[in-house]
Amino acid sequence: MRRIASYTSGLTTGAENMAKYAIQSKRGAPPQGAYSQGWRAGDFIFVTGTGPIDPSTGNLVGDTIEQQTAQTIDNLSAILEADGASLREVVKVTVHLSDTGLFARYNSVYAERFSQPYPVRTTVGSDLGHTPGMLIEIDCMAYKAGEASKRKPRAAKKKVARQRK
Repeated sequence: MRRIASYTSGLTTGAENMAKYAIQSKRGAPPQGAYSQGWRAGDFIFVTGTGPIDPSTGNLVGDTIEQQTAQTIDNLSAILEADGASLREVVKVTVHLSDTGLFARYNSVYAERFSQPYPVRTTVGSDLGHTPGMLIEIDCMAYKAGEASKRKPRAAKKKVARQRK
């Protein structure tokens, strides 16, 4: 895992500050634009909308919705794991399908990968033409209590303190 930047916000929970930093994983799909793969903000992890992109080649994976759903969830999982979380900690998912007629087929793969109680979820039809052949894009939010303050590098606290002066 590589942290792009670390910050300490002015928000507090009890006596400690909430950590905020970007998350990047070589095992997740590489960003195709000006955005981060993920962010940790306190106990929450936000994972960007990702699709069925092979992390090592940057190419689209799979011709079927089942193949593409599996790869997309693999990419989400890799980004979560880069900060010590897993699909079990996911509380909210948003899914974009190029064709809502694919719902039942994507849902069968989704139900195998996420466990009960399932995260809350919104599924919508979207134009995914920015990547020809892409049938699905998923983003998520996870809750992993107490990990951010343990994982935050010490150097980041000093850097933020210097920036405030």
